[in-house]
Amino acid sequence: MFSAISRNACVIGCLSLLTLLSPAVYAHGVDANTERFLLANQGVAIGPFLYIGAKHMVTGYDHLLFLVGVIFFLFRTCDVLVYVSLFTLGHSLTLLFGVLSSISVNPFLIDAIIGLSIVYKGFDNLGGFQRLLGFQPNTKWAVMIFGLFHGFGLATKLQDFSLPAAGLWKNLLAFNVGVEIGQFLALLFILIALDFWRRHRSYYTFSTATNTLLMSGGLILFGYQITGYIIHG
Repeated sequence: MFSAISRNACVIGCLSLLTLLSPAVYAHGVDANTERFLLANQGVAIGPFLYIGAKHMVTGYDHLLFLVGVIFFLFRTCDVLVYVSLFTLGHSLTLLFGVLSSISVNPFLIDAIIGLSIVYKGFDNLGGFQRLLGFQPNTKWAVMIFGLFHGFGLATKLQDFSLPAAGLWKNLLAFNVGVEIGQFLALLFILIALDFWRRHRSYYTFSTATNTLLMSGGLILFGYQITGYIIHG
């Protein structure tokens, strides 16, 4: 019989898949209120950009699913800090560089790659590379490289609004700091939940199922974005 923790884990996994199956997966932009602000803003707005950055990360299920995969088997605080810092460095670089240099990619394609990053981490957590290919890619480099793609996703979304040049770097810096604040808050709750679950044997019993669900979510996201690219790209 499933324990309460096990049932909760399965419910959470199913709800995550149902979320990915919703039409919102096609959306590359932001909510209506944020969109109106970004289109109307003409100057430096540190506070609003901080808030928008934090909100984007907290509600960015693709980024959060990837981070869940990254920290799932990290038990030491120092390891969590190293991997999250590498991810942060990656997406911060491409976020700032992408917008300031006006470099963007098709939003459907970049989100498809982000979906694959989730698949990669779930597959890595299952030991797939060792079992099927006989080698283990450098996980730190992988996390940083995928962080670069996640940053380009953020940069592409911001460039949709043709932000004014006046005070752009300040607004971008505020947005990036907001993203980090949102990431910290989200990770705090994720780590608390994982720490609680790790006290039960079901954590290891259902680790394979959890990472399989993670891969499934990434594949669904990838499929939807590729479909969106074919239809709208």
